[in-house]
Amino acid sequence: MDTTTTDNLKLIQESARDFAETYIRPHVMDWDESQHFPKDIMHKMGEYGFLGVLVPEAYGGAGLGYQEYITVISEIAKVCGSIGLSVAAHNSLCSGHIKDFGTHEQKEKYLSKLATGEWIGAWGLTEPNTGSDAGRMKCVARREGDHYIINGTKSWITHGQSGDVAVVIARTGELLDSHGMTAFIVERGTPGFRGGKKENKLGMRASETAEMIFEDCRIPVENRLGEEGDGFIQAMKILDGGRISIAALSLGIAKGAYEASVKYAQEREQFGKPIVKFQGVSFKIADMATKIEAAELLTRKAGDLKNAGDKVTKVGAMAKYFASETCVEVSTDAVQIYGGYGYTKDFPVEKFYRDSKLCTIGEGTSEIQKIVITREVLKEHKV
Repeated sequence: MDTTTTDNLKLIQESARDFAETYIRPHVMDWDESQHFPKDIMHKMGEYGFLGVLVPEAYGGAGLGYQEYITVISEIAKVCGSIGLSVAAHNSLCSGHIKDFGTHEQKEKYLSKLATGEWIGAWGLTEPNTGSDAGRMKCVARREGDHYIINGTKSWITHGQSGDVAVVIARTGELLDSHGMTAFIVERGTPGFRGGKKENKLGMRASETAEMIFEDCRIPVENRLGEEGDGFIQAMKILDGGRISIAALSLGIAKGAYEASVKYAQEREQFGKPIVKFQGVSFKIADMATKIEAAELLTRKAGDLKNAGDKVTKVGAMAKYFASETCVEVSTDAVQIYGGYGYTKDFPVEKFYRDSKLCTIGEGTSEIQKIVITREVLKEHKV
């Protein structure tokens, strides 16, 4: 695996870092406190190419690969996990699904608006009673001539209220049939489609999470992604790439908490010397640095496999699992290093701490990642 930072990658890193410092950092706590989703900032990120990193240039995107994508997500998340999450969901889920499975006409119509930030994307798989158990979804799509009629509710959807377009997976066949679900593109403003309850969350509060509700929503057949019955298989492939997104998000949050801790440990004095001189603190910093390095190597390896078009299921799950757990561990230690100050909103680590936990839950819990990893390992070591 080539881990060299190329000149191009360094430029992208600097661009994402400068954007985050200029347009995001001054507002982080205001957005967090008010649960404000800054859609205007998302539009601006589209102007910089951050919302179409993986989209081919022919459809208005940057035409870059997963190493650049990992870099963009992690640099933004170092400043604000919420915005990093929104960028990840927009790129890898909504845009990624249309990019990988859409027709040329669908890509021309939707990717050009998503990649430039004119439109913000959402992606709907989860339902109130079906999280990891997606095969039991109750949102149904019934075909009537040249249209499908969608009824049901999707929950925990990033940009569920504010997204301009959504990719929605609905059941078109029997329960538990992996070929009984189909993906559709649904535009905001379509009769019968509306946003529902917005969640009041522990962390990632500036990234909107809400319901999407469908009531006799008529969708033309040309808005179907792939063939009828392909939706679940498509979704599982999209989640393979999505796990790299969450690994990159986790990496950025962990780096933000780590860098804040190193700075604070050198400035804060107790018993006449900086607290970094005490082994209890210095060993925490050593553990943080080591775990982050390992998480980044695993995430970058997954990115290399994805770029090469190789199967990424196992390594993507490993990267997501390890990086997200590392994110929680590092942000927890960061609060401990800050002591009482770490428990206040006047210092940055309490937000990293709150944001970190979502990474072990979103796009498949740590437990689901372990199931995926074990399944893939057993395939490789059949007896």
